[in-house]
Amino acid sequence: MIAAKGYAAQTKDTDLAPWNFQRREVGPHDVQFDIMYCGVCHSDLHQIRDEWGGSIFPMVPGHEIVGRVVAVGSHVTKFNIGDLAGTGCMVDSCRVCESCQHGLEQYCLNGNSQTYNGLEQDKKTPTYGGYSNTIVVNEDFVLHIPANLDLAATAPLLCAGITTYSPLRHWKVGAGHKLAVLGLGGLGHMGVKFGVALGAEVTVLSTSPRKEADAKKLGAHHFVVTTDPAQMEAAKGQFDFILDTVSAEHDYGQYLALLKVDGTHICVGAPPTPSALHAFSLIIGRKSIAGSGIGSIAETQEMLDFCGENGIVSDIEMIDIKGIHQAYDRMVNGDVKYRFVIDMATL
Repeated sequence: MIAAKGYAAQTKDTDLAPWNFQRREVGPHDVQFDIMYCGVCHSDLHQIRDEWGGSIFPMVPGHEIVGRVVAVGSHVTKFNIGDLAGTGCMVDSCRVCESCQHGLEQYCLNGNSQTYNGLEQDKKTPTYGGYSNTIVVNEDFVLHIPANLDLAATAPLLCAGITTYSPLRHWKVGAGHKLAVLGLGGLGHMGVKFGVALGAEVTVLSTSPRKEADAKKLGAHHFVVTTDPAQMEAAKGQFDFILDTVSAEHDYGQYLALLKVDGTHICVGAPPTPSALHAFSLIIGRKSIAGSGIGSIAETQEMLDFCGENGIVSDIEMIDIKGIHQAYDRMVNGDVKYRFVIDMATL
């Protein structure tokens, strides 16, 4: 086994603290890479607090992982020692179900292996995430990182990036479309960047007028303050798509009114409680409400390559891992532009 160290929560009621553990030896198809940076996702906090239920402890969070390869298995063909590498939200899947056979591992019918707070495909070995110094992953679930991108700012692309890129590509959002991005946080700011890069006319919908200048700096063409009735009235029937990145409770019907006929409201944010929705919000205008979860491995690589070609990275604030709890507090209060990234050299 490989000795590893990280920050772990021992229970849902304890803070993260240094923890020594073991990774598996590098198998024939495995890649080991030392972790240089790891993004901080809001889902890290949800899971160490067991807010979604079923959390596995001890838990080493982190699924926005980038670093450099230090070992490869005897049958590895895609990576060499010294390569930049990354891993996102999953480290394996069953590979035989209909979803996996169609290259949709994120929707594995037998349950993919989440990068942390999950189990390997033996269904008994826990997975540990990127708040650690090294990781061993099957090469099929390791991504190549474009060399021209800032490595630290690339880390959040492994979750926030693919979560917003995948639905835009699935629904073929691009030139000639009017796209609204609801919420301007870690996900929303990536939605704006991708929407603009794909050629759409992008509007940010936000409760906070103070975010307008930032939205425009990110490339948004328009800004609507959703707490202003006049602005919301003027925006009715304007959009082909709404990319909804909000994870707090909100009224979907209010936003469906902003869609054109045949418009689609795409949910990537996950509020903690179910929401009521009147059928007439969909019937009038033949509108759709849909969801999308991260993206496949192939699509994640496509996204990284697209970012390399277009110079797209996340806007980040680098932190020492010892400041992780202060970062969580600020994240909960929306006080980050737009993603914290841990410098793992501080571990």
